[in-house]
Amino acid sequence: MPELPEVEVVRRGLQYWTAGREIVRVDVRHPRATRRHAAGPADFAAQLRGQRLGEVQRRGKFLWWPLGETALVGHLGMSGQFRIDGDAGVHTRIRFDLDRPLLFDDQRTFGGMWVDPLIDGTPVALAGIAEDPFSPAFDPARVVALIRSRRAPVKALLLDQGVVSGIGNIYADEALWIARVHWATPAAALSARKTRQVLEAAREVMARSIEAGGTSFDRLYVNVNGSSGYFQRELFAYGQEGLPCARCGTAIIRERFANRSSFRCPRCQRLPRGTARAGSA
Repeated sequence: MPELPEVEVVRRGLQYWTAGREIVRVDVRHPRATRRHAAGPADFAAQLRGQRLGEVQRRGKFLWWPLGETALVGHLGMSGQFRIDGDAGVHTRIRFDLDRPLLFDDQRTFGGMWVDPLIDGTPVALAGIAEDPFSPAFDPARVVALIRSRRAPVKALLLDQGVVSGIGNIYADEALWIARVHWATPAAALSARKTRQVLEAAREVMARSIEAGGTSFDRLYVNVNGSSGYFQRELFAYGQEGLPCARCGTAIIRERFANRSSFRCPRCQRLPRGTARAGSA
């Protein structure tokens, strides 16, 4: 799933090509793409025709265009893509006619778009989504305290979009590797200093990824112009099973975590002495 860096790269592309443009026509080609728009695809299209798109905003993995008192909201899900120009294809779910076509493609149809009321500039559906580390409203001290108040594995809290948004599996593993923290460490067992270090590492690695165009393991994530990112060349932990740790040379290992994989260095990222693995019986 595209994480904050990939969504931010897409946001920048959409800002250049769509902000200030008028929506002339909307063609919903698959109803599932607008399933979060309760009134249905026809109402979705009718509400958007003639609207002028505002500057593209982002919180975590969500994007939205302000439209006055409402907003056009989008989430890429597992395989969503926005494309500028080009022809609609078999995976095109929504076509917007601006002064040029804007296509929303989604091979697995887990993403989607909808129109939502705005409250204080934020779509209603995002009320439960926490600020991300790049937001001016992000409060590190509050997030550190929130994380340390829980006994869940620290990685689970990094992935909890109600605690801190935008961080997914890739950048959680990278941040924990940088901070030398085992993913299963109970959050309450971390010091405030170490928790802050993990959050700073997450911001640092995501900032570097944005500059590299994001992480592309396949063609499911591309920018609006079809270009792939290349941050996958700079990953230290995620997807590096069997390769030597860049710090100590020990082979990176892969472990199961909540129906997905977690990657770490068994030497650099050990559970603190005397700490039980979070979630163990």
